[in-house]
This record gives sequence, structure tokens and C-alpha cells, in this order.
Amino acid sequence: MTFQDIFKSSFLENVDSVSIVDMALAMILAFGIGLFIFLIYKKTFSGVMYSSSFGVTLVALTMITTLVILAVTSNIVLSLGMVGALSIVRFRTAIKEPLDIAFLFWAIAEGIVLAAGMIPLAVFGGVFIGLILLVFVNKKSHITPYIVVLSCTGQESEGKALDFLKKQVNRCIVKSKTVQRSMVEVTAEIRLKSEDTEFINALSAMDGVHSAVLVSYNGDYMG
Repeated sequence: MTFQDIFKSSFLENVDSVSIVDMALAMILAFGIGLFIFLIYKKTFSGVMYSSSFGVTLVALTMITTLVILAVTSNIVLSLGMVGALSIVRFRTAIKEPLDIAFLFWAIAEGIVLAAGMIPLAVFGGVFIGLILLVFVNKKSHITPYIVVLSCTGQESEGKALDFLKKQVNRCIVKSKTVQRSMVEVTAEIRLKSEDTEFINALSAMDGVHSAVLVSYNGDYMG
């Protein structure tokens, strides 16, 4: 057995299955599109804690997907083996924001389409999806749901405070109510008429109102 016989396998035959030009072009475009997805994610983020590592993950995921699909499309046998290898992988990281799932699938889809050679579709689809997200995610602040927490000294002051609040906002729905011996706490979901929040100051200054708190939230309410 000679040295050449040892390495006589399909491994070396696949070395030039993808050209250097194709690899460089695909990876550069994947980086550019992944960076665009990262910027859109940063621009449209509306959660509580921004995670820069998730943004970097979107760039890496686009490039990794492109790399995998390039290998799969160049060899049918390799594609079957890779499907079997990836089937045992389990991702257990919890996704807290539903929109983050869309960004993950967006990055994966861009990598697949780009590696398949459909560069115009990848570029046009990426730009189109990015514009849609910018329009629908970055809504005006007065449309964003808010939570008002009122602490009142009794039922009479509670009624006056809620009546005043309903006149100042477009929508007011009581979510919860906690009654103690000398204190009533009401939690209500509201929609503002404008970005002006001066009514909270007037609300807290009413007789019988101990405190009034205005908090923005993402629509997930447990109660």
C-alpha cells in the first residue's frame, strides 16, 4: 500500500467541488446580509434588555447556514449524512421575545437562498422584509399599550380616578384589583391619545389617590 492509496478516497475529490470565487462571494454576501439583519434587529428591538450577543448570533447564523448549504449542494451523499448529523442536535435556549424567532428564521432563510445561488432573491427579500419590520415594529409610542397602577384610599377615590383616566385615554380596561383595609390598588391597560403623559401628574394629585404609576409593556400580561 502506497502513500497515495491511503488518501485515495472521496475526501480529496471534494476539495475543489466549490470554487474559491464562489466561496468568497457567498461568505462576503452572507456577512453583508447578516449585518443588515443585525441592524434591523437593533433598530426594531422593543424588549426590556437588549442582548448584543443575539445580534451577533444573527450574523454568524447567516454565514454558518450559507457554509452548510454550499457543502450540501456540492455533494448529494454529503447532504444525506449532514441531515442525519444535524437531526441529533437539540437547541434548548429559551426565546423570550416572539419576534426573535422571526429574526432567527430570517437569518437561516437568507443563508439557504444565498448559498443556493439565488442572489437577487436573497438581496431583494432581505431588504423587503427589513422594510416591513421597520414599518410595523416601530409604531408610534401612543399606540403602544401601557399599564397604569393606581393606589387609592377608598372606593370613592377609585371611581373618580378611573373616570378621569377614561377621559384622558382612548381605551381603559381594568386588569386586576387588590383591596386591603385602607388601600385599593387597581391595574389597568390603556391606550394613549398622544405621547403626552401629563395626565398621570394630575391623576396622582387627586384627592384620595396615593400614587399613580405608568409603565409600558409588550402586551404579555399575567393575572
